[in-house]
Amino acid sequence: MCSALVLLAGGTGYALDRSLTGTSLTSLTTGSHSADGSTNILLIGLDTRRDQDGGPLPTAVLDALHAGDGNEGGYNTNTLILLHVPDDGGKVTAFSIPRDDLVPIPGYRPDKIKQAYGVTKAAVEDRMTAQGVTDPATLEQAGRAAGRQATVGVVQTLTGLPVDHVAEVTLAGFYDLANALGGVTVCLNHAVQDSYSGADFPAGVQQITGSQALAFVRQRHGLTNGDLDRTHRQQAFLSSAMHQVTAAGTWTDPSKLAALLDVAHRDVVLDQGFDVLSFAASASNLTSGDAAFYTLPIEGYVQANDEDDNEVDPAHVQAFIRQQIAAAAAPPAPPAAPAPPVDPTAAAGTTVQVDNASGTPGEAASAETMLVGHGFSPGATGTVTDRAASTVVAAPGDAAAATLAASLLGGGVTTATDPGLTAGHLRIVLGTGYRPPAAPSTASAAGPSGGPVQAGGVPCVD
Repeated sequence: MCSALVLLAGGTGYALDRSLTGTSLTSLTTGSHSADGSTNILLIGLDTRRDQDGGPLPTAVLDALHAGDGNEGGYNTNTLILLHVPDDGGKVTAFSIPRDDLVPIPGYRPDKIKQAYGVTKAAVEDRMTAQGVTDPATLEQAGRAAGRQATVGVVQTLTGLPVDHVAEVTLAGFYDLANALGGVTVCLNHAVQDSYSGADFPAGVQQITGSQALAFVRQRHGLTNGDLDRTHRQQAFLSSAMHQVTAAGTWTDPSKLAALLDVAHRDVVLDQGFDVLSFAASASNLTSGDAAFYTLPIEGYVQANDEDDNEVDPAHVQAFIRQQIAAAAAPPAPPAAPAPPVDPTAAAGTTVQVDNASGTPGEAASAETMLVGHGFSPGATGTVTDRAASTVVAAPGDAAAATLAASLLGGGVTTATDPGLTAGHLRIVLGTGYRPPAAPSTASAAGPSGGPVQAGGVPCVD
C-alpha cells in the first residue's frame, strides 16, 4: 500500500539525482497494455517477515512490528491495490482487491487471491531444488519473481485490466515508511483494542508512529466487516499520508524527500520497465487529492478449502471498474434544475392506481404499498404491456400529489396531466426503466465493500 507513496518519492528523487540505485528490480510479463494510453500499476503489500534473500528480519524489527517471528505469515499478499492512472493527468482511481476473494490460481486450485504469490513461489522453489539449485538467495529471488507474476495474472483475470507495472513492499518497508514520515495522522470512528494486531487506539483524530501504523492497517479482528474494513483502513492511511507529505512540502524539499527516497531504495521492488519519473509526473493527482479509492465488490461469502472466502463475480467486478473509471473521466455535470417543491401532506385523500409495465413481477404491489405508507389511499394494481417510461398522471388540480408520488418512487419517474382523470386519483405506470428507491443507508445496506475513500485529507474510518 505504501508503494504508491514511495514510488512518488522515487520518481521525484530520480528527477533530482537521476538514479534509483539500490532499488530491487524484477522482470514482468504483462501481455497487452491499455489501449487508451492509461497506466495500471499493481501495488503489492507482502505479509512476509523475511528480507529479499529469504533471511529473517532482525528480532528488534519483528518485535516492533508486533508480527511474530520469521516463520509466521508466509508470503500472503495482504494488500493488493490496482492504480488506474489516465494519460491526460485526470483523476486517479485506485481499486483495493479484498485478499480473501476466491479466484482460480493456475497450476493450483481455486483459493484466496492472497495465496497466489506464496503457492507459486513454493512450487518454483521446489522445482529448482529438484534440479539441483541450493543457494537460498537464488531460490528466494526466483520464487518471489514467480509469485509476483502469478499475482499479476490472477489480478488481470479478475479485473479485466492489463497490469502495466508492479511495485512490491513488505511489512518492514511499511514500518520504515511510517517512521520516515515521522508518524501519520489518522481518524477512527470508534475506539479499538485488538491483541492480535496490537491496535489500541481511541476514537477521533490522532498521530500514529511506525509500529502503531502497522497495527492500524493490519487489524481485522473486532471490525464489523473484518478484512473489508481493514481494506478501508489501508485506503485511509494512504490518503492521509499523501495529504501529509503534500501539505508539508515534501515533494519539493530535497532534505525532506531524502528519507522517503531511502525507503524506495531499500524496501520497494519494481519491474524493470517501470519509468518512475513518468509515473510521478502523471500521478501527481494522487498527491493533490484528485483520486478515489474503491473496494472491489463481492457477492457474499462461501466455504472453500475449509475456510471462509469472498465469493466474487468477475463480470460484476469488471463492470464496477469500468463504471468508476468512466465516472472519473466524465466532465462535471451542470447544476441540476431546481426540483419542484414537494408537499408531504398532498397524499391525503388521493388514491393511487399502479400498473406494472416493467416486466418485473410484483413491482406494482410493492410501489403501492410504499405509497400507502406515505399517506396515499390504495387503488387497483395491474399489469400492462411493457413500455420504457414511468409516469404519474394526475388531474389538473392534483399536481402536488403527483409530484410527491414521483419523488417517492425515485429518479426517472415523470409527471403528466390528464384533464379527463378524476380529481383525487393518480394513475401510475412503472416502465422497464423503473428502479425502486434504495433502502435507507445503513452499514449493512451499503454492502460489506463500503463506499469510496476520497484522497486529499484525513478520512475517518471504522
